[in-house]
Amino acid sequence: MHHHRTPGGRPQGRPEGPLARRDGWEVHGRDGELSCVDPSGLVRWRQPCPGRPNAAHISAGRVLVTTDSFEYTTRGHLGPALLLDLADGAPVAELRGERGAAVGGGRFVLGLEGYGAFDTWAHDRDGAVVDSWRSYGHYVVGDGLRVVETDRRRPTGSRVVRLLPGGAVERGPLLTDPQAPEPLALPDGTLLVLDAGVLRAVGRELDDAVLAELLPLAPEEQHRFTGGLRRTAEGLNATLVERHPTRMGSYTTHTWVLGLVGL
Repeated sequence: MHHHRTPGGRPQGRPEGPLARRDGWEVHGRDGELSCVDPSGLVRWRQPCPGRPNAAHISAGRVLVTTDSFEYTTRGHLGPALLLDLADGAPVAELRGERGAAVGGGRFVLGLEGYGAFDTWAHDRDGAVVDSWRSYGHYVVGDGLRVVETDRRRPTGSRVVRLLPGGAVERGPLLTDPQAPEPLALPDGTLLVLDAGVLRAVGRELDDAVLAELLPLAPEEQHRFTGGLRRTAEGLNATLVERHPTRMGSYTTHTWVLGLVGL
């Protein structure tokens, strides 16, 4: 394992590129507009967007787009979630949610946290709600639907959980970080979770183990750090971006390069 630190300014936001890509189809977004490029490279459609698109998910001829509003509202900068027909961009339904995932067959899950909400809804291809759960976070689709919860509370009650039919939630290990970054799913179903500076592995059965204590963070320090995990040809890169406690605009990026033997 190698660790290095890089001082600098505020890290850049989301990289350039499509919001979603699947089977040769690409969905792109910019302020006020969505567009779709088909597998031949032609722009299939353009549609106005009532906000700033931040993510998209494609499933069986449908696309779900989550957005930020241009103006601050009673729900902060949360914009509408748009369910569209992938072929022509025609609106199917306008939904509410901050984070989503495609679960196959034109179906999606969509979640919302804050202002009393900590919920996930399952929507069919027409946008109708077909199930719901009291859980929210990063969604991992595979053997069922797992969630690395992010409740943004201190002390946190976030866990890694599995969502079951009928609104049931199978609860796994408790987390330390109320805003853990997106996990990394390995081919065998193991989830790698960067939890307050500690790298943890959570198995298919929600069993967990500590892989490495990279930079364990005290609860009062966690708000100054944002993390990330990225798979590489050699193994795994883990990052923690540290905001300086007093100097505005000053950040340090901690990077660890780890091998993943047999994974």
